[in-house]
Amino acid sequence: MELLSKAVPIAMVAFVISSMLAVGVSLSVTQIVDPLRNGKLVSLALLANFVLMPLGALAIARLLRLDEPLGIALLLLGAAAGAPFLPKLAGIAKSNLAFAVGLMVLLMVLTVGYMPLVLPWLLEGVSVDPTKIARSLVLLMLLPLGFGLLVKARFCGVADRVRSPLNGISSLSLALLIVLLLITNARNVIALFGTRGILASILFLLGGAGIGWLLGGPGTKGVLALGTAQRNIAAALVVGGKNFDDPKVLVMVVVVAVVGLLILMPLARALGARSTVPEA
Repeated sequence: MELLSKAVPIAMVAFVISSMLAVGVSLSVTQIVDPLRNGKLVSLALLANFVLMPLGALAIARLLRLDEPLGIALLLLGAAAGAPFLPKLAGIAKSNLAFAVGLMVLLMVLTVGYMPLVLPWLLEGVSVDPTKIARSLVLLMLLPLGFGLLVKARFCGVADRVRSPLNGISSLSLALLIVLLLITNARNVIALFGTRGILASILFLLGGAGIGWLLGGPGTKGVLALGTAQRNIAAALVVGGKNFDDPKVLVMVVVVAVVGLLILMPLARALGARSTVPEA
């Protein structure tokens, strides 16, 4: 089991880097930026991710009377937006990939500044170092994405040749990551039974998907639903590991990540099945 636990971060890094490279060699900077020129859509995305999701986390924690560590974890996730899984989910859902990437980058960057400002106000005694959050996001996500975009812009032929292998590596590493997370966190999931933590995770994720779907516009409902429900697990783990001694905080974050994959992957496939033609 210890060996499998060590394999989880390796699979995670392989997935994130390969998926960011694959997205980069598939799109241009203009394609990514153009959807973000829609001020109303961007405003609604920010409202969903940085206002309604934290409020939803607080409401669920109080409604279910969660133990304090579980409620803290849910709030951390509510404040952490911009997940690296979004482009992959958008691809499975046959949704607007360019908007998904643009939204992911925007939410990621804003999360780095948002969490240090909001969490000390919501959680007494919490101090958040934005550099620790930014370091992992920049190294694992923005740099590979930028490199892929550079290859696409300068060496289009190379980009076309490596796109398929990179997508294959991304899909394989994601499948491996899901299996590893399920195996290594089986005890953590079981330990939350009776604490209402599993129910809180499901309500939190479905609530995020519902918020994104309702606020999304034509051609963007699927992306905003998936992008709002899928939280930035890496950022939540960084803040949770630095500020809280109770292991239940990190356990809850990981459990939400596992439950999220089990809910959002089928949801993305269902959205993809409804779409006969990928959204423009």
